[in-house]
Amino acid sequence: MIYITSHHQGAVLNHNHGKESGEGLSVLIQGVCDTCTPVTVNGVPAVMDGTRFEAEITLRQKINSVVASTYTSNGAFSQELTLVWDKASFRRSGFYLDDHIFVFEDLAKERPAKAFDQFYLAHLKRLHREYGLKVTLNCFYENPTGNFNLTMMPDTWKSEFIDNSDWLRFSFHSKAEFPDRPYAEATAEEFGRDWDQVQREIERFAGVPSYIPPVVIHWANVHPAVAQECIRRGVNAYFTSFRLRVMGGPSLADRSKGATNYDAVQSRSLSGADKASPSEAFNLHYGFGQEKSFLTRHMAYYDPALKVFFFINGVCTNLVPLKELTPKLEAMFANAEISGAEAFSLAGHEQYSFPRYFNYLPDHLERLELATRTMTEHGCSFVFTREGILGNTGWQ
Repeated sequence: MIYITSHHQGAVLNHNHGKESGEGLSVLIQGVCDTCTPVTVNGVPAVMDGTRFEAEITLRQKINSVVASTYTSNGAFSQELTLVWDKASFRRSGFYLDDHIFVFEDLAKERPAKAFDQFYLAHLKRLHREYGLKVTLNCFYENPTGNFNLTMMPDTWKSEFIDNSDWLRFSFHSKAEFPDRPYAEATAEEFGRDWDQVQREIERFAGVPSYIPPVVIHWANVHPAVAQECIRRGVNAYFTSFRLRVMGGPSLADRSKGATNYDAVQSRSLSGADKASPSEAFNLHYGFGQEKSFLTRHMAYYDPALKVFFFINGVCTNLVPLKELTPKLEAMFANAEISGAEAFSLAGHEQYSFPRYFNYLPDHLERLELATRTMTEHGCSFVFTREGILGNTGWQ
């Protein structure tokens, strides 16, 4: 048996993981070969030390195949994995905000002279001006009561949105906030219909340059047919996983009644208690340990079979109290110093910024600013995650 131990399938590697030059990224591949027979890695003879081997190779492409092989009296054995060269990488962060419909209701009702006179958009524009924020607003088609939908959003500010599309984009998220996990059992046709409804309206009132394919669908839990349709429609980066999984937070019944104790929700989110497994057996069954632990450490990886980058968020602003935001992000950056990760992401939800929402958080706009400022203080530039390699367009 031969097994590469130094790198995970789909690892995204940058200058922190090897020696970068105009020729490529040179990295050290290490592994074990229990037959102790000579090993080559992409044709390079490895240095052998009993069952262990290592060889330095150069990654020259965006997506690279790495093959470790050996020949024994029982025949040839090999392992192949895929590594990504994040060429000319830099510290960067995506930022998406989910569940947008209230802002469009306000614009339709208030009809301000400029869209960015509306309080929520004005705040985001200030964050762009002061910190270089780039952000995607993931949109619903209609509000929870069904008495407002995107067809009622005027196109009055279309040119204004186009002028700001270098930093502000809109994307599809779901038809509405409820029901939860709307695409867990949906067909590709049902999903595509909802996507088309939202995209059509965004392009009508904000212009084609303001639209961007999503990096997350409502609740991030989708049926395999829906995942396949996402990829067909151009999704090349996605939050955590397409698969259905256990998620935390209040129940649908509690949220729809407006009875949520949000202090308790945030406390349980930070501690992980809302997703804790009752035993190691359940943790193994539901947790998908290797993938989950790798994401936690490295923030992202590439699935060569699906051709999708999967990533996690440093914080979700409505789930992390203001006083905990900086420590949580500091811990993320401390981990990045060890792992070499340079691609990060932040998330949040629109409605917590609006006083009429039953779980309104009075400091949510302040949380958005603190999260944005903290990322820039740690040398991050803001990007759109779906562009290039997690926002790095060095290969384009």
